[in-house]
Amino acid sequence: MIKNLARTIGALSLALAPLLPTPAAQAAPAAPAAPMAEVTTLADAVGLLKVTEENRTGYTSSSFRHWNAGEDTTDRCDTRAEVLLAEAVVAPAVGADCKLTGGRWTSYFDGQEVTDAGALDVAHLVAPAEAWDSGASAWTAEQREAYANDQGSDVSLAAVTSRTNRQKADKDPADWMPPSPEVQCRYAGEWVATKLRWQLTADDRELEALKVYAEGPCEDAIVRYAPAL
Repeated sequence: MIKNLARTIGALSLALAPLLPTPAAQAAPAAPAAPMAEVTTLADAVGLLKVTEENRTGYTSSSFRHWNAGEDTTDRCDTRAEVLLAEAVVAPAVGADCKLTGGRWTSYFDGQEVTDAGALDVAHLVAPAEAWDSGASAWTAEQREAYANDQGSDVSLAAVTSRTNRQKADKDPADWMPPSPEVQCRYAGEWVATKLRWQLTADDRELEALKVYAEGPCEDAIVRYAPAL
């Protein structure tokens, strides 16, 4: 009788085992929470920038690896193509090896409508050379690659006409602003947001130029950023 009861209990235990959580499952750690976005005025955000002299010693065009496989490593689209797809006003057709045909974009810097993906650059709002000058020279190669392909913020990369991106080059707001006045406050805010997101510094001329916008035409601008480092 006792032996039969023991067998029955044993059989029930085996049957229920798959339904019970394992110790490993019970102890599984929760996924890390994404950094909270910081929200402040442009004037206050400018005040958070640390000021240092720029130093381009050691910079080369290969210091920042881009473009990599992008956020979706299975879609055969690199970061550039993924940004173009995300910013399209009319979605292009996606062919073999992520070849984009058709579609329509509005260039951020100058407001031009573009219907050929090949006529667009995906610009780094803060150019890699400027980032190097501002602190990225001390980063690891992996951190610089993450910066160059940053889709974790929707302001780090932007689809623009090649002409305006060439004009911008690696200049900061002391030397260049978008030719469309209606986007200059947006640009100033996103410039500061990118610098704060990546803990990059500003030089004296850059800071003074940003203050002119923050204390003048862009006094109502809001800056949002989530730390990347």
